[in-house]
Amino acid sequence: MPTNLPPEAQEAERRYRAAQSVEERIQALEEWLRYIPKHKGTDKLRADLRQRLSKLQGAAKGPKTLSKHESSFRIDREGAGQVAVVGAPNVGKSALVARLTKATPEVSPAPFTTWEPTPGMMPIEDIQVQLIDTPPLHSDYIEPELIELIRRADLILLVVDVRTDPLGQLEASDALLQERGIVMRRPAAEDADEEDDAEAPAGGRRVVYRPVVVVANKYDDESADDEWEIFCALLDDDWPIVPVSAETGRNLERLKQEVFRRLEIVRIYAKPPGKPPDMERPYVLPEGSTVEELAAKVHRDFYENLTAARVWGTGVFDGQMVGRDHVLHDGDIVELHM
Repeated sequence: MPTNLPPEAQEAERRYRAAQSVEERIQALEEWLRYIPKHKGTDKLRADLRQRLSKLQGAAKGPKTLSKHESSFRIDREGAGQVAVVGAPNVGKSALVARLTKATPEVSPAPFTTWEPTPGMMPIEDIQVQLIDTPPLHSDYIEPELIELIRRADLILLVVDVRTDPLGQLEASDALLQERGIVMRRPAAEDADEEDDAEAPAGGRRVVYRPVVVVANKYDDESADDEWEIFCALLDDDWPIVPVSAETGRNLERLKQEVFRRLEIVRIYAKPPGKPPDMERPYVLPEGSTVEELAAKVHRDFYENLTAARVWGTGVFDGQMVGRDHVLHDGDIVELHM
């Protein structure tokens, strides 16, 4: 096992080994994987951890009796990623989730309509991403379980109302989350060393870093152009922002593509030898994943007995033979050989 893992990965490993329940082990494994650097020296470790995670997730989905005390904030992860949709009261989070998914959260012009999280599946081309509508962020009180839900998510969609002080909403929500140990990562800061911040947890808690997309909602038509331009001019940080309208559907496809990009995932299409590839059900893997990691996700036998693979896609000629450590790209077609 690599010895030069960052402190966050070592802490997650410690919590995994001390976990007393399947849910605790899943959460610790997910964070352990998130903090392991992506390079050749960690390939086998990451593949092994993904196998363990897959088994635990399968066990967690088995039959069980639901307790009346089970929290509505514990939402099983589904699809290619879990996205927490957060923001101040009355910015249109519920309307956005309802427009993008088949979920039916209560939508109202009144603030504080949402009291419990509501999940829904958002299609992005040939994959599904889980969106979770959440209760509003407010300085008076934030449900502790809401913070835990956001900490577990793969991505944060921070919704602001472009017509009503969007900069103030953004800064207030950012401050509320940072006070509770959640730092929203912007692209300009993602190559920076986060180790010092991570060693100084907010309020005694370990800091977690989550990618973010700021959603400037209520950009219904050209009449909101002035507010949008002023908002952009006032921003002095590199926030990834997409102006949308949950009411009219404006720019929602653009938002989907930004979500896909910020999740940092790739779609890989399997091709059985001698047969056409399955282009309808891709395997979804983190960016930087290798042929070996794909094999582990397909089946344990492929992982253990893989000898080579043929790849059609980026950086190879069609059908090129590659080894276990070949890095895959979005849209690649792979034929595994044992």
